[in-house]
Amino acid sequence: MSIQKPGDSGESGLGFAGMLRDCLMAGVILVDADQTVATFTPEAEHILQPGGSYSPTKPLRSLPALLTKMVQETSVSGESVPSREIKLNVEPRGVISIRASTIPLKPGTPNSGVALVINDLTLARHFEDQLQKLDRLANAGTLGASMAHEIKNALVASKTFVDLLLEQNQKSELVEVVRREMGRIEAIVARMLKLAAPGMATFSAVHIQPILEHSVGLIQPQLESRAITLEQSFSAGLDLVNGDPHELQQAFINLLLNAFEAMGQGGTLTISTELLSDASDSASPCARLGVLIQDTGTGILAQHMEHLFEPFFTTKPSGTGLGLAVTQRIIQEHHGSIVAESKPGSGTTFRITLPLLSA
Repeated sequence: MSIQKPGDSGESGLGFAGMLRDCLMAGVILVDADQTVATFTPEAEHILQPGGSYSPTKPLRSLPALLTKMVQETSVSGESVPSREIKLNVEPRGVISIRASTIPLKPGTPNSGVALVINDLTLARHFEDQLQKLDRLANAGTLGASMAHEIKNALVASKTFVDLLLEQNQKSELVEVVRREMGRIEAIVARMLKLAAPGMATFSAVHIQPILEHSVGLIQPQLESRAITLEQSFSAGLDLVNGDPHELQQAFINLLLNAFEAMGQGGTLTISTELLSDASDSASPCARLGVLIQDTGTGILAQHMEHLFEPFFTTKPSGTGLGLAVTQRIIQEHHGSIVAESKPGSGTTFRITLPLLSA
């Protein structure tokens, strides 16, 4: 999951302004002494019935039950009900969080009119969660980079010493095991460093199809070892983007290996490109390139989807949880986006979108 930062562009700036507006907006509902809704402000309608048209003179019970109860408490006692945070199921938004309070129109007088004031907290909670997540990731990145540098320094000396020992014991059955595990540690450290402190990419005009074909060629032996069927459809006639071919290749290989590991014997790996229309840009109706990598593997559980691109999150026994995090960072550095779609038992599809260059 990504978060837009104010100031990135005019569009994201407007999005941030809209978020602030929604967080600060208060809706007011006035209920008469006869338990009839007399006033329903547009702000209240935006929170409780987005896209609808609420007409007054409806009975109090037409409101959500929790709000109805608060109004009745104030109506009976003549006293205000302090602010409460409650959750409501509002179509088509789903479950939302609001803060609600009630005020009697005639304080101290039972059975008088009541003012119900509500604030939508949903976006504010989401924004707060995203900021906390970014803070945790920043701290983890700083710690990870420090640890990776220390491990790398120790690994250089250890690897040299181990290689010398292995040369003297070529017949030992542990030789390949040690070499493989040393290589795995080295790869993990390299990924941690790349995630925490990525190097400067060299951008130029590159075609995506050759990069995809080369990436597939590198894992072709692994696909053949499991009799995995490869289907390719490069239907995008235009695939020129501004990018670093080595970085993009790493992103694609990470996704291809992820797909390979998710499939058993005889699965199908599908790779395709397509042009995506951009109705907002009349001068360039096909301003984006779509890249799809799809497998017929085990799929991803719903509770794991939101953590998919988080560093160190993995469901694999020997996984590092860095491959998809690095891939997302590379795609974002290329001003693109990546999303995953999956159902357990039905495979997974990664959709990458990259801005096209004019030919």
